[in-house]
Amino acid sequence: MSQAIPTPPSIPFLGHVTSLEKEVPLRSLILLANQYGEIYQLNMMGTKVVAINTRKLLHEVSDEKRFRKTLSTLTWEVRNAVADGFYIDRILMPAFSTINVRNMFDDMVDVVTQLTTKWERFGPHYKLDPTQDFTALTFEAITLCAMSYRKLSLDTITPHMTDNLLQEGVHPFAQSMADFLVESGNRSKRPGIVKSMMVSTNAKYEADKNVMLKCINDILEDRKANPKEKNDILNLMLTGKDKETGVGMSDESIRNNMLTFLIAGHETTSGMLSFILYYLLKNPEAMRKLREEVDTRIGQRAMTVDDVHKLPYLIAVMRETLRLAPPAPLRAVTPLEDTTLDDGKWAVEKDPSKIWCNIFAIQRDPAVWGPDAEEFKPERMLDGKFEAAPPDAWQPFGYGMRGCIGRPFAWQEVQIVMVYLMQRFDIVLHDPTYDLKLKQTLTIKPKEFYIHAIPRSDKARIVATPSSVLLRDHSKEVSRVPNVAATTTGDDRKPLYVLYGSNTGTSEAFAQRIAADAASHGFRASIGTLDSAVGHLPTDGAVIIVTASFEGKPADNAAHFVEWLSSSLTTELAEVKYAVFGCGNRDWSATYQRIPTLCDDLLAKRGGKRIVERGEGDAGSAEFFDAFDTWTVGLWKALSEMYGATFSADNASLGVEVKTLDAGTGRAVILRQPDAALGTCVENRVLTAPGAPVKRHIEFDLPEGASFRAGDYLAILPVNPARDVARVLSRFNLSGEQEISITTNGPSPLPTGRPINISSLLSGYVELAQPATTRDLRILTEAAKTASESTFTALQTLASTYSTAVLANRISVLDILESYPDIPLPFSSFLALLPSMRVRQYSISSSPLFNPTRVSLTVSVLSSPSLLHSSPVTSKEQGQQHHPPPPFLGVASTYLASLTPSTKVQLAVRPSPASSGFHTPTDLTLPLVMFCAGSGLAPMRGFLQERALQKQSGRTEEVATSFLFFGCRSPAEDYLYGEEELKTWKEMGVVDVRPAFSRDAAASEGCKYVQDRVWHDRQVIVEAWSKGAKLYVCGSGKMATAVKGTLIKILEENRQLDAASAKATFNEIINGRFATDVFE
Repeated sequence: MSQAIPTPPSIPFLGHVTSLEKEVPLRSLILLANQYGEIYQLNMMGTKVVAINTRKLLHEVSDEKRFRKTLSTLTWEVRNAVADGFYIDRILMPAFSTINVRNMFDDMVDVVTQLTTKWERFGPHYKLDPTQDFTALTFEAITLCAMSYRKLSLDTITPHMTDNLLQEGVHPFAQSMADFLVESGNRSKRPGIVKSMMVSTNAKYEADKNVMLKCINDILEDRKANPKEKNDILNLMLTGKDKETGVGMSDESIRNNMLTFLIAGHETTSGMLSFILYYLLKNPEAMRKLREEVDTRIGQRAMTVDDVHKLPYLIAVMRETLRLAPPAPLRAVTPLEDTTLDDGKWAVEKDPSKIWCNIFAIQRDPAVWGPDAEEFKPERMLDGKFEAAPPDAWQPFGYGMRGCIGRPFAWQEVQIVMVYLMQRFDIVLHDPTYDLKLKQTLTIKPKEFYIHAIPRSDKARIVATPSSVLLRDHSKEVSRVPNVAATTTGDDRKPLYVLYGSNTGTSEAFAQRIAADAASHGFRASIGTLDSAVGHLPTDGAVIIVTASFEGKPADNAAHFVEWLSSSLTTELAEVKYAVFGCGNRDWSATYQRIPTLCDDLLAKRGGKRIVERGEGDAGSAEFFDAFDTWTVGLWKALSEMYGATFSADNASLGVEVKTLDAGTGRAVILRQPDAALGTCVENRVLTAPGAPVKRHIEFDLPEGASFRAGDYLAILPVNPARDVARVLSRFNLSGEQEISITTNGPSPLPTGRPINISSLLSGYVELAQPATTRDLRILTEAAKTASESTFTALQTLASTYSTAVLANRISVLDILESYPDIPLPFSSFLALLPSMRVRQYSISSSPLFNPTRVSLTVSVLSSPSLLHSSPVTSKEQGQQHHPPPPFLGVASTYLASLTPSTKVQLAVRPSPASSGFHTPTDLTLPLVMFCAGSGLAPMRGFLQERALQKQSGRTEEVATSFLFFGCRSPAEDYLYGEEELKTWKEMGVVDVRPAFSRDAAASEGCKYVQDRVWHDRQVIVEAWSKGAKLYVCGSGKMATAVKGTLIKILEENRQLDAASAKATFNEIINGRFATDVFE
């Protein structure tokens, strides 16, 4: 007997119309597929729509004896312009034969060459919009190849044009077409009565349609008046006859099909090219393999038509891209009669109901493509695997008689474009943290996707882009910002290249400090990302690398560099002189410093000459910044000896100059431009009882277009506590409203070259509470030579007892300056000592199935008594007046705790890397076993919220019971979400909660800590593991280490192993089934 098709809650009359996102409805359909599974039903204002999401169901509805294709509501709106152009006559089929498409090769190359010439002329520092350029390219290609007509030459756009001119340079047809498609999408969602009332919108819609039709008519009339011998598609339309009827095409049919070609023939191909470039940039190994294939099989010679279809890895890249991002992600069918699906399981009715085939979801079906179906792996399309896939597993071009007629044209065009790009450019992301955003009209394309194209040449060119969009100074951002070339003529200083790999901005800030200090040491510095140096490490000057490891993986802007360096088998780097400083965190002991060590070792193995031994800093320790400063002392000494450079003592302001522009007597009114990275706080509440360490639940509305998955992170750019800003202003006798301008002698995270008031500078650009480093103490001691003897002596004492007196007590530069007001340090030098403000990253504690546009955080607020009293810095000498030290405040948590509803916050979603495994498996029958303490509950709450919603949506039999081992103080103090959600989810059978109360162990089976409860309930874990469970740990490094040790102990007992064997076995069996997220 048939089952009822599950359906989401709806509202009267409108049904589910409001459930679909307006800008990108596909995103809503994907979330519904994740929640409801293989099938669900929607009510679109009275019309029944059944959405299917698996290959099995798609294969069934592709039976043209039972189902027929039908147009989507959007396509019906597009028919307002193209009429029956979507229905291709037999006359046109020969136009896309193999021989005819091959004959278009030269014209395609002509157009592609225009694009590469443009990118070369714009240079590596220009921020390119590849989606816009690919749209122009494919539009030009279809008009030239199909109609021998040039509409807009890519070559006419120059880098001297403004952004407005770039927009104005788009042909009126292309602009009208873009507007027409957007409005067609909007109209498809409106009731007829609403459409009829939108007079001005309808007038614009008709005007856009008329612009397109006029252009098409002009082309047609021009061809009739000036016939061409070239046998292009337009000639075929004008002269061809149907073989069966002998009838030719009418002028109206020709116009309709011309317009169809122009719309469909360039939209899908430009989207495909954009997605290929995105996936290659996010997957360095695939980029390397494709480049190697092009370099090996074609090299630098001109591509010929005989090379088409001869590049198997490129074909695999194209197929895999279309699997993950089919430009036309939805199609519709309707049953010819009442029928059922899946052997009678689901009943579907004949017209007017429709079946939406969610190709985007179907081509990610784990039943076909495996548990890694969401990952980009061209290898799954090689060696016969593609051909062996079940029928209709890959259907990006439609199917049957009405499949895409232009597929051979697009297939050849894409191959030409990718070969030319691989031959001519190294390409890097403008924002290395960019994760795919979609925009949707008739097709889907990447949104806000920008790149830099670095010409492949012997000349070293590096490009600096911020490690995070949150660290970009939007006030002065332009499309092109040339880096200072290290080969500038007329400057006899030694060139120095500083390269960084950074996600949070720390390594980037260290690199900027080296570059800024270079001038005083006799060097002229250039700075760039590691990825911008792929294949062309400079040899005319020293190369300094500052890079980090993230769970053993490279930073986003270093992944291509590491892949290139790892795959090289030659000693091609024999002329490179280099030094490496690594940032890491010892909490990830197994992968600590893996990437810096790998870079250092491989550079030496490839023939590079190491300048100094690799330096390393532990971000989880107080010595982090001091370790860097100590390493740079040795670096500058070695560079001086190697290059004969000399240090300039004329450096009183440490390379920073501050000029006062406004005394602050009047308040400036500053108008800010909208920032795409602004989210909005909508809720902020305390979760803990009075007296317990504060934990807060904070919710944010995301910026438009942002999306997330349970297990992802939210990056926050905080501001310093107002109390600390006021302390600085008081110490330097400044007004917060004073307006200043900053200049530096090298790259700097400070806002240089523009006015800024001091309060804004101190609040958002520098870290005020960071412990002072030994370098800071040396500079302060040097400045204190003119201060009192007691001050000078005290600073010397601090330096000699640095670890216990400064690091252990978290004493900052500000603390020292407040305690010793006679230190004559200028404000500019104070700024130069401060680290730049860092982005903080928090695990998201919600699921997009609950709300796709809103995220929640579960945050511990750090506030503790200052340890300053135990340091000799507070000694009372020379009659100096000292005040009780203020409490230590965590910068980010204090900022978050202060937020009120409607407050705007600079934030960005940062996806959890696929390699980290910190997402839930798509197979809901696999249980989750989660270990956490305190605010480490955050991602686990998101996982459980998601599974609860999936279970509520009718997938009761699929959702396995998971296990949560959660540590906190007591049920009455900080049992986060315990009486709200955890209790409900436990009753639903979603989770079995196993708490450990450190101050009420009697209430948790006598278990005080998480590891105690793990051992107590070890049999539960063993049984879950046997059912394919995936394990997750989130919390402090100490807790994570203890839990891991206990799991090894369980394995030792269960399998009768000795300690060493148990540890080795554990590391073998956890691959892909054990994910950690450790913080302090």
